[in-house]
Amino acid sequence: MTVGGMRGLLRGREGELLLDLVYVFALTRISERLIVDVTTDRRVVLPELGQTALLLLAFWYSWVRAAVLTSSYDPRKPAIRLSLVLVMFGSMIMAVTLPFAFGDRGVVFAVTYVAVQLGKPLILLLGRYDLERHRCARILCWAAVSAIPWITGAVFFPQSPARGVLWTLALALDYTGLQFGWPVPGVGRSRIDDWRLAGERLAERYQQFIVITLGETILLTGLTFAGEFTPDRVAPSVVSFATTMLMWRIYFHRAGTVLPAAVEAVPSPARLGRSAFHTHLVIVTGILATGVGQALVIHHPVGHEDPLWPAVILGGPALFLAGRSRLDYEVFARVSASRIIGLLALAALAPVMVRLPPLIATSAAAIVLAGVAAWDKIRERKHPDEAPSPSGSTRQQR
Repeated sequence: MTVGGMRGLLRGREGELLLDLVYVFALTRISERLIVDVTTDRRVVLPELGQTALLLLAFWYSWVRAAVLTSSYDPRKPAIRLSLVLVMFGSMIMAVTLPFAFGDRGVVFAVTYVAVQLGKPLILLLGRYDLERHRCARILCWAAVSAIPWITGAVFFPQSPARGVLWTLALALDYTGLQFGWPVPGVGRSRIDDWRLAGERLAERYQQFIVITLGETILLTGLTFAGEFTPDRVAPSVVSFATTMLMWRIYFHRAGTVLPAAVEAVPSPARLGRSAFHTHLVIVTGILATGVGQALVIHHPVGHEDPLWPAVILGGPALFLAGRSRLDYEVFARVSASRIIGLLALAALAPVMVRLPPLIATSAAAIVLAGVAAWDKIRERKHPDEAPSPSGSTRQQR
């Protein structure tokens, strides 16, 4: 693919925007399920949280594979448009069935997920994309193998812990294939250094997904506040909105903004793009957990003593800062001290906040994030022209 062809991938984005709108709905459904996991009276909550985490991983894998697809080919081509439509429709059906994926709608969820993963490489093979036919064939083989535990768990183990075990195995196969290039005996694997994709485009897709995740937290805040418009919900709603704005500011400060340039600076953009896949999964999970914590506080600003709530309220921002620290390292080959201090502050607050009203905990988390954002602003004034210097690039690290 020529350089001009790569630049051509920066056009024809309407399909990606439609896909992102579908994922706003999907993320909202995941957040709603998390709220049920945390608020429903159960003796053991970890299995429910584990199930929700597994479903989030399934959605994330589907979205990233679609992002790689539109970064590898011209999104205006008929086969690529058809693949995006398949992902959109499949993701919508998966989101509809998500609350009951481990119940009576598990078969629909699993069959839809498998159809999406098998359908994309099959469409490309039928579309005669000769340069990538070997990689598509490998992906198709791995998707066919992972389909076995997906379908087996859904059909033969309703209402059974075995479904979770089999679906975990299936997702492990999907993620392992992506990580190691879908190796097939006698055929070999797809070396990531040989992937032809527009690294800048893929980085921009990560940025866009962060924006829609932040937008989902605003949507969740608004829906929760609108459900019962009372004076005691004003303060937690304001804190929730402020927290979202702080996470937006922290993510796009330096590393989040120059990520596309950093990806283009390395000899193998696909390698850094794959690393950012894991990093943004942590960031997205942190943002979602933060939004759920904010919604819990809007529902019950005072008087709730569930020890799991402070873990969600403070753990969400902690996950966000942890992922953001890794992004700093990927883009600048360093980690900002503000992220580390913020993580330590949240850890120190956790035991103190267990017996305090939830509003105090969420306000404390917002103050920590505000401190990180202020630190970033001070550093920006001291170093206004810091260029990306990712590990492995030919640039001189600062």
